[in-house]
Amino acid sequence: MAKNPNRDESGAVIIKKYANRRLYNTETSSYITLDHLATMVREGREFRVLDARSDEDITRNVLTQIIMDEESRGQTMLPVNFLRQLISMYGDSMQAMVPQYLEASMEAFRRNQAQFNEAMKGAFAGGPFADIARRNMEMFEAATKAFQATKSGAAPAAPASKDDELAALKSQLAELQSKIEKLG
Repeated sequence: MAKNPNRDESGAVIIKKYANRRLYNTETSSYITLDHLATMVREGREFRVLDARSDEDITRNVLTQIIMDEESRGQTMLPVNFLRQLISMYGDSMQAMVPQYLEASMEAFRRNQAQFNEAMKGAFAGGPFADIARRNMEMFEAATKAFQATKSGAAPAAPASKDDELAALKSQLAELQSKIEKLG
């Protein structure tokens, strides 16, 4: 099988950075921005950034630039104290251990986040919170109908069929689930 010139030996997409600071995605044959690379990271796509002139791997520098850009836009995630501690580790005898520690910590955080997301999905899709959410929605809907009926002076409307109520509740639950996933 012939080697793909747009990917490295691990299958990562090759991005070339030119002297004019432009980034070129060899896979799509197009110029891209740091925002495109940030999106690729979020999508889990692997890439390597190479200096177009020297072929030096500058991925770390570019990823650091993306973090700096995100931080400067107000998307702060790195507390000042953490940054100070990190800087103080440069040149320290423990410097060699810091990257592995940070990587392991982030991986543990990712696993916990995934487990939490799964637990929340299960909780609202037939789990322990599903019954509570359903009952709360039924009470809320009944109270709203009663309030509207008294406000308008009309008699309360006859309850909708169970299938209609169930479909409405499912729709509302799906909407809530979507909002929770967006927050996660």
